[in-house]
Amino acid sequence: MNHRIVLSTTGTVLYIEAAMMIIPLLIALGFNESRQALAFLTAILIATALGFLLRRVFPPQRPDIFSKEGFVIVAMAWLALSLVGALPFTISGAIPRYIDALFETVSGFTTTGATLLTDVEVLSYSIQFWRCFTHWIGGMGILVFVTIISAKAPDRTMHILRAEMPGPTMDKIVPRVRDGVKILYLIYIVLTLLEFGAFLLAGLPIYDAIIHAMSTAGTGGFGMLNSSMAGYSPLCQWIVAFFMVLFAINFNLFFLIIMGQWRTALRSHELLCFLSIIVVASGIIAFNIAPMYDSAGEAIRHSFFQVSAIISTTGFATADYTLWPALSQGIIFVLMFFGGCSGSTAGGLKISRIILLAQSIRREMQHVLHPRSTRVVRFENKKVDETIISSCNTYFTLYIVCIAVIFLLICWEPFGLTTNLSAVITCFNNVGPGFGIISPSGNYSAFSPFSKLVLSGAMLLGRLEIYPLLIAMTPTAWAKRR
Repeated sequence: MNHRIVLSTTGTVLYIEAAMMIIPLLIALGFNESRQALAFLTAILIATALGFLLRRVFPPQRPDIFSKEGFVIVAMAWLALSLVGALPFTISGAIPRYIDALFETVSGFTTTGATLLTDVEVLSYSIQFWRCFTHWIGGMGILVFVTIISAKAPDRTMHILRAEMPGPTMDKIVPRVRDGVKILYLIYIVLTLLEFGAFLLAGLPIYDAIIHAMSTAGTGGFGMLNSSMAGYSPLCQWIVAFFMVLFAINFNLFFLIIMGQWRTALRSHELLCFLSIIVVASGIIAFNIAPMYDSAGEAIRHSFFQVSAIISTTGFATADYTLWPALSQGIIFVLMFFGGCSGSTAGGLKISRIILLAQSIRREMQHVLHPRSTRVVRFENKKVDETIISSCNTYFTLYIVCIAVIFLLICWEPFGLTTNLSAVITCFNNVGPGFGIISPSGNYSAFSPFSKLVLSGAMLLGRLEIYPLLIAMTPTAWAKRR
């Protein structure tokens, strides 16, 4: 293990976090929020001091970053980001207890959107901004940004990107890694600006437009109103629904469209499967809930919005789906597992991984029926390597085991099976709202401090797709390389 590169990179991440906190600091000064300004200034000084200490005491002697270092760097960076990022909430008094602030911060950076705040409308402008800004920062990944600004970005940084970016694979879209992540980040920024512009055209105030553009881009779900998106116009709801779908699509497809290869992009199996699920699920739910609304158009809007919010793991709401018929609730529950496409800002299992698992099952069934037959698993018209299939199967096993273990850790909470199980599933899949007391009209405030820490860990495990945190907790991973 190259300990110095791990700690030094963590210090760099803290530097970046300190720089990003300058924006809410300026907002606090602009709105005369003196207490909040002091909180952000204090957090900036702490982040800068810790970053300086890590970089000065542990300067890297070797720039080598291998697979093990990549996983540990990602785990350490995200832990440090969350621990320091919670300070403004506690110091300002917005969330007095640090464990609660940590839960909210982890939920923000992992783009989960699970909240324990009972009244978000009383938050100051600067705290509200920082809360939603964490979504935008965590959406693409903080270490992706580090790769962009680094003076050197050798191909070995692929180990970091593979550990941080979601999905079973992380492919290069251009020969140089640094150029590739620049393109992806540029697409991310452009889409965010497009949504911001759409909000302004729809009549949304500038501040509201900024907040919701950041939350949608990161597929997070933090908003300004206790009613989430229900308090906004139908046009704004359609805009949010449309962009939730866009941000849950593989960003590599947007690059292909920009390069004129739109036919290749539109023929993507993952994209077609993703959109088909949305259309079918929205149609069934709309038909199921139609008697509850005044018109078919209203039922379609609510069904499409909630399906988009859940499958993209954004978690916004225009209605409390726990009041819908059992069939609609069942579809929503299943979609919590699916997630968006690989290479997007969405969480969950990912559509690509579900496709590979389905094909793997189909191949095994065919082998049972016809032992001598050989069937090749294909994805996007390419033969899938057996190592990728094995990796997907292993990940799915770990996925189930982690959910089971985390559920057992919090099942002593007196909220019943529905609440406790959905809390684990939504946190692990970075969805946010669930069922029971954590429905779109509820929150996580009633959970004990221990359960909040466990669920925070679940959010990090889900966002980083298990391996980085598990490897970082393994003693042998920290052993010096001989």
